Amino acid sequence: MWDNARLLNGIADLLLACAAAMLLFAAGRLALQSAPLQLREVTVLGPIALADRDQIGAAARSALQGRTFLMADLDHLRRTLEQVPWVRRVQVRRLWPDRLEVSLEEHVALARWGEAELVNTHGERFAAASSARLPVFSGPVGSEAEVARRYRRFSELLAPLSEAPQRVTLTSRHAWQVQLSSGLHLELGRDHAGEPAERRLERFVASFPRTLARLQRQHEYVDLRYPHGFALRIPGLDG
Repeated sequence: MWDNARLLNGIADLLLACAAAMLLFAAGRLALQSAPLQLREVTVLGPIALADRDQIGAAARSALQGRTFLMADLDHLRRTLEQVPWVRRVQVRRLWPDRLEVSLEEHVALARWGEAELVNTHGERFAAASSARLPVFSGPVGSEAEVARRYRRFSELLAPLSEAPQRVTLTSRHAWQVQLSSGLHLELGRDHAGEPAERRLERFVASFPRTLARLQRQHEYVDLRYPHGFALRIPGLDG
């Protein structure tokens, strides 16, 4: 072996290549950690009305701790910031030579979901606290977007009555229930082929001026699940 010049030359070349690679690696690490590549600034863009700025700053510092400009994990930073209450979406980009730019979008609350969560205008459920007066949605898991869409449609149909949905419920049997700002409860039932729940609500609104509007007594519950009419419950006339 030791008298094999070709083999010895090959081993020497391999050792030199390994040494060169180690030097390049060390030089690269030193360059990444050098002063010119230190991360010096994180700029947050977008109006921040509801998210807590201190929480945003703390989350960013935690995600970037010990990182240089080039070593910063932008996906990790984005995911961390999106965990801050009221933060819906985050985009991050590097700005040479030492700055990160964060574009932040907040949730806009459309309604409450049950007692503890909120639904935004995109029909997405999120956890945050709000003192605003909002309608209440409820439904099976994954139905948030559909409930939000129907809420908007129900609101349009009820506008001629100067009413608005204060509670929209999709039951486990996929039946729709709406409680109005006046307290009136509407049982719309399930969607059927050729007749979605909105069609029954539309008929009710059209007939309201010549039916319920003429009653002198307060009404509290209307069942619209009939093909050619509706049933009415009036307090004090139960029996």
